[in-house]
Amino acid sequence: MITHLQGKLVEKNPTFVIIECAGVGYFLNISLHTFSQLKDEENIRLFTHLQVKEDSHTLFGFVEKSEREIFRLLISVSGIGSSTARTMLSSLSPIQVRDAIANGDVPSIQAIKGIGAKTAQRVILDLKDKILKVYDMGEVSLQSNNTSKEEALSALEVLGFVRRQSEKVVDKVLSQDPTLSVEDIIKLALKNL
Repeated sequence: MITHLQGKLVEKNPTFVIIECAGVGYFLNISLHTFSQLKDEENIRLFTHLQVKEDSHTLFGFVEKSEREIFRLLISVSGIGSSTARTMLSSLSPIQVRDAIANGDVPSIQAIKGIGAKTAQRVILDLKDKILKVYDMGEVSLQSNNTSKEEALSALEVLGFVRRQSEKVVDKVLSQDPTLSVEDIIKLALKNL
C-alpha cells in the first residue's frame, strides 16, 4: 500500500525514525543497518513495508530495496515475526543474511539473538531456493569475483546450457586449475556438460 516515504527527517533513533511528509509525521521501525546508512540530511527517502494486524498498522523503513525484500522473505517463514526479522537485519547486513541463507550457514543465523537451531534450519529450508531465484545467484560460490568464470558462464549460457548446471562444471574445472583462460574453461566445461 505505501511503497516509500520521502520527506523531512524529524527524529532519528537506532530503532525508529519519524519522517514528516506533507504535514503528517510517519513513525517507521528500522533496523540498525538502515540506521547506520542514514545520513543526517533533512530530506530522506525510505522504502517501506506496512504490516497490518487486527490491533495495529506498523510501518517498517529501509534505506535499500534489497533490505526490504530480505525482510519480506524472512517474515514469510513460520515462526519469524517482524521483530525477529528486524533483529536479524540489525545483527547482520542484508548481504550477510542473504549469503548465510544461500550457503546454508546455520551457525551464522543461529548466532542471532532469539533464533535457535530449529528456527535457523527452517529459515534456510524455506528461503534458500527463493533467495537463489530472487538474486539469480545459482549456487553461491567462493570464486564469484572471478571474471574468467563469469565470461565462461555467459558463453555457456549463450550456447544454451543452464547456468546452475554450467556453474557446477566450471567450478570443478577451476578447482583443478584456477589459472585457465576463458577459452580453456569453456572447452573443458563443454567436455563435462
